[in-house]
Amino acid sequence: MPRILLVDDEAPLRESLTYTLQKEGFEVVTADSGLSAIKQFHKQVPDIILLDLMLPEADGMEVCWRIRAFSNVPIVMLTAKDQDVDKVRGLEAGADDYITKPFNTRELVARIRTVLRRHANTVAGS
Repeated sequence: MPRILLVDDEAPLRESLTYTLQKEGFEVVTADSGLSAIKQFHKQVPDIILLDLMLPEADGMEVCWRIRAFSNVPIVMLTAKDQDVDKVRGLEAGADDYITKPFNTRELVARIRTVLRRHANTVAGS
């Protein structure tokens, strides 16, 4: 069962997404801040990270850069920032995908599976 680290400071969204993702067969670990995300990453070693940009303590960009310094775990940015410049910055910071809020949960699940499949093929081909 793939493990997702879901990082968002909005409790209702975390709870709703956790429920949906668990129904889809994922194990979900959550964090509500940037520093908590980094701690959870080291404790739980997720297969993929869903990362909001606007977080307390350390924003999503900083979290992405810090994790990219030592890991190639797939990161999907899940954020309300929908300007092209934000999308480009997120992808250039190391995100594998960028999804803007509000989003369709079926599309989100499909994108998660696609990123995980792509990552598994890359690792297997190494």
